[in-house]
Amino acid sequence: MEAPATPPQAASPERRSRRLVKPGIQLRLSGIFAGVSILCLSLQFLLLTTFLSGAAQDMPVGGEYLLDLMPNLLLRSVLFSFGIAVPLTILAGVISTFRITGPIYRFESYLREVVRGTQLGPCKIRKGDALVELCHLINEATEPVRRRATAGEPARESEAA
Repeated sequence: MEAPATPPQAASPERRSRRLVKPGIQLRLSGIFAGVSILCLSLQFLLLTTFLSGAAQDMPVGGEYLLDLMPNLLLRSVLFSFGIAVPLTILAGVISTFRITGPIYRFESYLREVVRGTQLGPCKIRKGDALVELCHLINEATEPVRRRATAGEPARESEAA
């Protein structure tokens, strides 16, 4: 039997229901990772072209034939590399950013709840997430506010009676 679903504002060890927690940050970082991959693949293409051209010129026989084949071979090789490396880099970038953007999303929602007075407990993030130190600092910073809100609850109830 499955455990009941937790409210969206509560931290739980279960998988997140949203695909991208902070799409702007995650896609921007993944784009940077993909850009670095593209630069590396372009450098690989240039180096391979240079080395093959030099080897073809130094060949005693068949060098011209290799030079004729090079553009097609290199183009297919680079397209294949781009087709595999860039999507994998973007996927790895998105997946790796969850450990950072998940806690950021949690901190934002937690602080909104503290401001509204609906969150009186400490902030919690999932095991394995990054930014644990920041979570502890947020708890220290919000403790006086949460303590005042908790102390103010009985007084409000007695005023209403």
